[in-house]
Amino acid sequence: MDKDYTQFIAKVKTKLGIDLHLYKETQMKRRLTSLRNKRGYKDFASYYRALGQDKRLLNEFVDRLTINVSEFYRNPIRWEVLQTSVLPKLVEQSPFTIWSAACSTGEEPYSVAMMLAEHFPNASYRIIATDIDEAALDKAKQGIYQKQALKDLPEKFITKYFTDQQGLYYLSPSIKQRVTFRKHNLLADTYPNNIDLIICRNVLIYFTDEAKEEIYQRFSQALNKNGVLFVGSTEQIFHPEKYQLRLLDTFFYQKV
Repeated sequence: MDKDYTQFIAKVKTKLGIDLHLYKETQMKRRLTSLRNKRGYKDFASYYRALGQDKRLLNEFVDRLTINVSEFYRNPIRWEVLQTSVLPKLVEQSPFTIWSAACSTGEEPYSVAMMLAEHFPNASYRIIATDIDEAALDKAKQGIYQKQALKDLPEKFITKYFTDQQGLYYLSPSIKQRVTFRKHNLLADTYPNNIDLIICRNVLIYFTDEAKEEIYQRFSQALNKNGVLFVGSTEQIFHPEKYQLRLLDTFFYQKV
């Protein structure tokens, strides 16, 4: 690792509490070098100084770290499993708590809130949604989306829970109020506890194996007995027993 980049990631950790050592180095360095060059800085030292002086540049930098690509009902078959196999058992033990970790711009927790409103209207629950990126959280709280983000959502949900205004889709306040958003760093902050369902999808692929192991262990500790972890389609856990989990369904793991 070259000295310029080494010093940069050390300063970023001090300034933002984000440890870039825990991200896959080749991917992250390539992404940040591209962003730095695009903004006209020849090295990471000058780029870091600029981050300290320009809030928009800093927000862009954090946004690039967190890869905010999200959609409602991403991989719809998995959401069907959530609806038919996972949520009914949680509803039986109401009240329950759901944590959407690394929630990006809110599509994931809002998908769950709509599913619960539609299929389990009498359930008692709370949904916590967290992300490290404050700009993404601000967008999530607004609940305004492009049509592309809704492409996998059941049509009746779009009709019932969104208002189309000149090509932008505004989420119903009745759904927005079901989700509490807050800032959280998966690699550094204390995890919530007594959680019954954790949804964390298409995020851990960017972390080192060591960081992933730590996160899985902490997810397991955060879950109540029989609680469920729902991960992304590229994030299969090969030895779930290491984390006191068992395979419940494809990409669903249950605390034992």
